[in-house]
Amino acid sequence: MNFKEIGNNGLVEGFAVIKQCDKKMTKNGSYYLDLVLSDKDGEIFAKVWDYNESAHGQYDTDGFVKVRGVISQYNGHDQLKIERIRPVIESDNVDISDYVKSADYTGEEMFSHLLSFVNGFKDDDLKKIVSYLLNENKEKILYFPAAFRLHHAIRCGLLMHTASIVKLCESVCKVYPFVNRELLISGAILHDIAKTVEFDVKETGIASGYTVEGNLIGHLVMGAMMVKEAGQKLLIDKEKSMLLQHMIISHHGEPEFGAAVRPLFLEAELLSQLDSMDAKVYEIMDAVSGIEKGEFTNRLWALDDRKFYKYNDAELKVDLL
Repeated sequence: MNFKEIGNNGLVEGFAVIKQCDKKMTKNGSYYLDLVLSDKDGEIFAKVWDYNESAHGQYDTDGFVKVRGVISQYNGHDQLKIERIRPVIESDNVDISDYVKSADYTGEEMFSHLLSFVNGFKDDDLKKIVSYLLNENKEKILYFPAAFRLHHAIRCGLLMHTASIVKLCESVCKVYPFVNRELLISGAILHDIAKTVEFDVKETGIASGYTVEGNLIGHLVMGAMMVKEAGQKLLIDKEKSMLLQHMIISHHGEPEFGAAVRPLFLEAELLSQLDSMDAKVYEIMDAVSGIEKGEFTNRLWALDDRKFYKYNDAELKVDLL
């Protein structure tokens, strides 16, 4: 943990994200908070003894806090006895992306990059509907993850995943010039747009679970609904709207993976393949980054329960802009 010492008696102070938070009771009937705090350097167990909500405040998982306390050893692990705790405030002048796993680029950088693609479209209908949906959902798009637990489940992961696919689309279109470039890029930008509704995400940019809509409907169907509604509002050509809707509901490829239908035209198939490829590349590289050279990862159930071998020191860095 990146805490700094502020005294000679072991007192430390710093900022952290609450990874786990449980209110418990001691044998003598007093309450305490049992916490796991984390930042980019690691995590630590922590306790707030004699917890009083009116005095200490109310806290929950994914909260961003400033803490002060003393670190000691308990059962072979570091444990922080918290003396002071409060939510982070604007005057602290700290960026939460410095304390949680985040994309290599800021949300603003990636959003502007995607919008520049759209602004260069020759197809006015595609330009109109994609820019509209981007701007309508901008507040969440800027920091949302792309997943709850799997690929790009990091702050700004949704934009990182989207921008990665858009760059792949550009390369594909250079090899296959007959591909409808603007339609393919439009589908890539919008394919996960409804994840802004599917996940329950706090200021950390990390998903804590699914919303009711996410559980009952899912981002594929909700994304198609968003495109249909926007298309009707903006008087977009009905067929173009339908093509985008199809790309969204089919981009998981197979019904067993959540697709409502299989891809039924070229750009829809390409989007499905590129989406799958980018997700797999991230998951493999993320898994091997946590092991030493010459070792195998644990089995990755999302990748056919395979173990992957780390033969070099390549880092999970992407070139998006």
